[in-house]
Amino acid sequence: MARYAEPMARLIDELKKLPGVGTKTAQRFAFHILRSSEDDASSLADAVRGLKASLRLCSICNNITDVDPCLYCTSPTRNQRLVCVVEEPTNIDAVERSRYSGVYHVLHGTLSPLHGVGPDQLRTRTLLQRVERGELDEVILATSPTLEGEATATWLAGALRQFPVKITRIATGVPAGSDIEYADEVTMAHALEGRHEVKL
Repeated sequence: MARYAEPMARLIDELKKLPGVGTKTAQRFAFHILRSSEDDASSLADAVRGLKASLRLCSICNNITDVDPCLYCTSPTRNQRLVCVVEEPTNIDAVERSRYSGVYHVLHGTLSPLHGVGPDQLRTRTLLQRVERGELDEVILATSPTLEGEATATWLAGALRQFPVKITRIATGVPAGSDIEYADEVTMAHALEGRHEVKL
């Protein structure tokens, strides 16, 4: 790899930490930023700082938000007794395209023993508390149909089974082994419509 001045090398190293960004892409991004105007570079830096300073997790659903509780959790037009459990905040957009009208709960991951991610590392506490308080009628398990997503759905179903709440799993309109973040609106709508009750 070519040797760059320390500030450029440092920026390339930081950009490589972004998902899907390898060395060549990081170099292109770094040189683009270098060629940008001072105003554009400052705007980018300010946007990154603002993101970290202004955004937080919703205290109810764990979605990323700038107001707490988030707009989904406080919306009077959404069914607050129907919750869709997703792995990551990015999954919400795919579900929204299906015209889903309930609220969400974001786990921020899936069970993955090989990577040291167990139930304690997932954000399940507030979901279990809401179910225990009788605030929900149905919990839709919308984790991806991967090995980790299925394991997470099975564990959650077991944890929720002790409470009087309907537990459903999205249908396999979402192809097995894929991520729901990339599902189109028709596929996602069919998956939600074809959800089934989880039986242990």
